[in-house]
Amino acid sequence: MSVKNKGLLGAGAACVALAGLALSTFGGMQATIANSTFNQQAPRLLAQRQKLNNLTVVFPSRADSTDLQSKANSVAAFLSKELGIPVKAQVGDDTAAVEALRANRADVSFLSSRPALKAEQLANARLYLAEVRDNYSGRYTYSSVFVVPNNSPLKTRNNAKATLEQLRGKKMAFTSPTSGSGFIFPVGELVKQGFVPNRDRLDGFFGQISYGGNYSKALQAVVRGQADVAVVSEYALNPPYITPEEKNQLRVLHRIPGVPAHGIAIDDDVPAPERERIINALLKLNQSQNNQLLRNLYNSTELVRVDHARHLAPIKDALTRVGIAP
Repeated sequence: MSVKNKGLLGAGAACVALAGLALSTFGGMQATIANSTFNQQAPRLLAQRQKLNNLTVVFPSRADSTDLQSKANSVAAFLSKELGIPVKAQVGDDTAAVEALRANRADVSFLSSRPALKAEQLANARLYLAEVRDNYSGRYTYSSVFVVPNNSPLKTRNNAKATLEQLRGKKMAFTSPTSGSGFIFPVGELVKQGFVPNRDRLDGFFGQISYGGNYSKALQAVVRGQADVAVVSEYALNPPYITPEEKNQLRVLHRIPGVPAHGIAIDDDVPAPERERIINALLKLNQSQNNQLLRNLYNSTELVRVDHARHLAPIKDALTRVGIAP
């Protein structure tokens, strides 16, 4: 039996399972396996689900994606042709994507690393593919970067501890308390180096702490002199996050490599042979004649197979260091 118990969770258990997960709407979703007597017929239905008759894929909205529904529809049409079944594209945020997997309203979802951990916990879904981008320094991993003004007196030293020691008493602009590269990884590094014990004691190290809310605003706080340093993903040092003029005013003080790239999770009730068909169909987006469909989504250039546990181990470690349950 899966972690979800596949629709047999009572209302109380579902509420407990979803504690701490922000509520989010996901309008228009159609249940993949749902009817008024599902609870009574679930064992029989599950036994019958040896082959997919249709597929729902969730495409979370991201800051650098525009006209996403249209682009997602194009990918869904491609997958439908490859798989020979109807494929529906849904657009929503990461929280809605996780809930859709948990509630069997979706079978596949593109997810960033922390929501992927939540999808594993609540839906027993796992990442099978990761995205590659030209602006990722680790191909399918990237760096969290501490960014300062070009004229800052802060210098990159010969080790992380010496470099980060200079931040004591400085004005820090984080991206948001939930951001992997804009909070969790940099705070995890500060804990690792012994500057703070956990995320709740940052005010004992920094002179001032602010949260930009997104990469652009965190970086602009540094450009405008409102912060001495900001932490963001390395790819945020390019348009559309900041302008070339703003980029020229900034430099990287310190890098933390190994942040897991976004990936594609597949629900655990998809039978293994069908899962392999889906993976192989998605990998065909790497082929030159299909690659523009993939690039249009999130500027990814390629999809690669990954081991779920190995790929997400760095974010799990960072969460543990900062005092957040993975």
